[in-house]
Amino acid sequence: MDVMEAIRSRRSIFKFKPEPVAKDVIARIFEAGIWAPNHHLTEPWRFVVIGEETKEILAQRYSEIQEAKAAAGASDEARKTLKDAGYAKFMSKPTIVAVVCLQDGDDIKKREDYAATCCAAQNVALAAWAEGVGMQWSTGPITLEDNTYKVLGIDPETEYTIGFFYTGYPVEVPQPRRKPLAEVLSWTD
Repeated sequence: MDVMEAIRSRRSIFKFKPEPVAKDVIARIFEAGIWAPNHHLTEPWRFVVIGEETKEILAQRYSEIQEAKAAAGASDEARKTLKDAGYAKFMSKPTIVAVVCLQDGDDIKKREDYAATCCAAQNVALAAWAEGVGMQWSTGPITLEDNTYKVLGIDPETEYTIGFFYTGYPVEVPQPRRKPLAEVLSWTD
């Protein structure tokens, strides 16, 4: 698959087959991330592959986050349904990788390093797609909680989690939806 085909055909995947992605495939995919452009060669990215024990801890917490979304006055049964669905959703992601950015220096350097880490994430997503592996880049409370940082060994004083890559072999690939280029490209004199 050439790069333009990967760019045009890649989609965020929400439903995965149950088998995890092999470690050697994960390593090959994430190696693409280290080739992203980065100002002054800071190489600010870090990738943390979440093991099964850690995944269980995070799934329990994710289920609590989902339960907390219940409407005021919701029944215990409705709360349990939300909690169980949250747990099942998190556990349905065969392989989960945290994408982390080093955060040191002034605001400009932090911004540049965040952008570089996002470039690394795009490289990773394209490399995964070329391998037949789908990903969903997800953010949200679970990615930023103190306990998540602790269980993943991330130092919140010097690192920032920009999201999780839910990773696996796609069950289905969504149809593309993009604005025409003419709506987002402009030219100046």
